[in-house]
Amino acid sequence: MKFAEMEYKHPDKDEVLQAIAEIEARLNNAKDYDEFYKAFVDYEELSAHYATQENIASIRHTVDTRDEFYTQEDDYFNEINPLIGNAQNNIIRTIFASPFVEQLKKDVPETFFLTNEFALKVVSPEIIEDLQEENKYASDYQKLVASAQIDFDGQTYTLAGLEDKMNDKDREVRKRAHKAYWGWFADHEKEIGEIYDKLVKIRTRMAKKKGYENYIPFGYIRMLRLDYDKDDVEVYRRNVLKDVVPVCMDLYAKQAKRHGYEGNTLPAWDEKVEFESGNPRPKYHDEELVNRALNMYKELSPQTGEFFQAMVDDELMDLNAKPGKAAGGYCTSLSDYKRPFIFANSNGTSHDVETLTHEAGHAFQYWSSKDIFPVELAWPTMESAEIDSMSMEFFTWPWMKNIFEEDTDKYYFSHLSGSVKFLPYGVLVDHFQHEVYEHPDWTPDERMACWRRLEKQYLPQKDYDEIDFLERGGWWMRQLHIFLHPFYYIDYTLAQVAALQFWARMQKEDPTAFEDYKKLCAAGGTLPFRGLIQLANLKVPFEEGCLGETMGEVQKWFDAHDASNY
Repeated sequence: MKFAEMEYKHPDKDEVLQAIAEIEARLNNAKDYDEFYKAFVDYEELSAHYATQENIASIRHTVDTRDEFYTQEDDYFNEINPLIGNAQNNIIRTIFASPFVEQLKKDVPETFFLTNEFALKVVSPEIIEDLQEENKYASDYQKLVASAQIDFDGQTYTLAGLEDKMNDKDREVRKRAHKAYWGWFADHEKEIGEIYDKLVKIRTRMAKKKGYENYIPFGYIRMLRLDYDKDDVEVYRRNVLKDVVPVCMDLYAKQAKRHGYEGNTLPAWDEKVEFESGNPRPKYHDEELVNRALNMYKELSPQTGEFFQAMVDDELMDLNAKPGKAAGGYCTSLSDYKRPFIFANSNGTSHDVETLTHEAGHAFQYWSSKDIFPVELAWPTMESAEIDSMSMEFFTWPWMKNIFEEDTDKYYFSHLSGSVKFLPYGVLVDHFQHEVYEHPDWTPDERMACWRRLEKQYLPQKDYDEIDFLERGGWWMRQLHIFLHPFYYIDYTLAQVAALQFWARMQKEDPTAFEDYKKLCAAGGTLPFRGLIQLANLKVPFEEGCLGETMGEVQKWFDAHDASNY
């Protein structure tokens, strides 16, 4: 069934709550395990159907935020989800208190119980209004960013659409494009700062109601961090400063030299341009890019070929940037149909290819684990999910020659360079949020100053001479996750370290690398982060020596590939 043919039916809040209450009564009154288990299965089916309707509405809303019907539906879900979540938590409490729970533990993976123990700590009646308010302000940010219309060289661009000009081969074009892009954020600085201030205060209020000193421990619980904590993350941050930042600064120094600068700092408009001759660009776009991706996935393995053919046949991808489309890229699932969906904002750059392969990694993981029960364990927790997506970017390297042609070597260099350079940025986003939630009473200006201070530690290459907004610490305002998904960013870096380990195994032509990847995908959320890492025969990024060893392999590759040749 094509996505456009999937029926959306507005879920009536009272009907959903009534259905959940009836299942709760059945669980409470079950006379034997068979009755109990049948009620549990029915609850899972009900939850999957509700999530499917929510995701259909969300996809159609983000594809065109100007569509009034789906905007209203999105607002509706933001309003009722805390109520539904509270009712679902009552089900989980009933399951946990049942005399049949020990028998259920024999039939259901342990992560179901671990994640739901955390979930019980997140949603409760006293914070429902706070959750509704949080959803509202997060949506306000998303709508504001999606509404951006920027005049540039006689045309009007969205923020995503302007990014192609920001990476233009002509330095003057990209310089003006950067000033236009960041000019929009400067014009909306007060509004964005106020939205975030409200979000910080709402989240802090929720955490205090739940008995926490600040939002940080509560945020970790919301992120379902089952087997690592703030202390692990602090150790990891220090290792990024020790083992990764020096590799990045060496790369930036060579990049600055290619651009004709002395030292190792770069203006904002040159930082994303690896080569004076311009960044690698895909030779194919839109339908032809998808056709080549289809051939690639068919050649990679029978499983990936079957998966991507279904994505094409069922029109489960919306890839091109257009007016009214929400920013970013994502993959979600439609549980009733056991199908994933990919959303992106292609703009003609190499990022289009990285986004397609990245989101296809998420989608293939869901495809591989879609039959897992309970249905919520088809997806792993967030940091584990990103291993699947980031690793797929590397497993598709051998086919990039069919997309980039003479720019293939350039692509390899810029992709690996970008993956490594991303690590300090991702850790910065996380460190910034720890500081913000430790100091919830900071003013917007104090948050800006904090970002710039940390930025100088993790990203010392940045030169913002001609963009005052960035010099004052405004870059973070473009980072959607900070607003919508607090603390969901270190996950990308942990996953990147795991993906780089897969990349290193590929360089050694390890025949077990892709087999381990498929095992990882098929496991879904049946194991926590450390368990999945071990299943895939990788090293845990927090462990002393993991980053140093991985960066050693990366440095060897860069030493053998001189970017000045491109």
